Amino acid sequence: MEIAFEGEVWYWRGPSPYHFVTVPPEGAELIHELAPTLTYGWGCIPVRGRVGATAFTTSLFPREGGYVVPLKAAVRAAEGLELGDLASVVLEVG
Repeated sequence: MEIAFEGEVWYWRGPSPYHFVTVPPEGAELIHELAPTLTYGWGCIPVRGRVGATAFTTSLFPREGGYVVPLKAAVRAAEGLELGDLASVVLEVG
């Protein structure tokens, strides 16, 4: 299943600081339906993603009933994304 959306890049400075984009509620609902067959623990879901022209693999993290996409520094640099920018994300789930 492919899910495409735009979202704002935000930063979490917790014990493992990282940049993320939040999957919108409609996409999160679809992912949630598939989650029991895809998760490998702690609710994480492996995906193939693309931001702009940059492809990558990662795992979605559950957060507040939805999911967030971690954006590695290499992906942000390749696409010129900074905190607060809108990122065009395509996820291939399952």
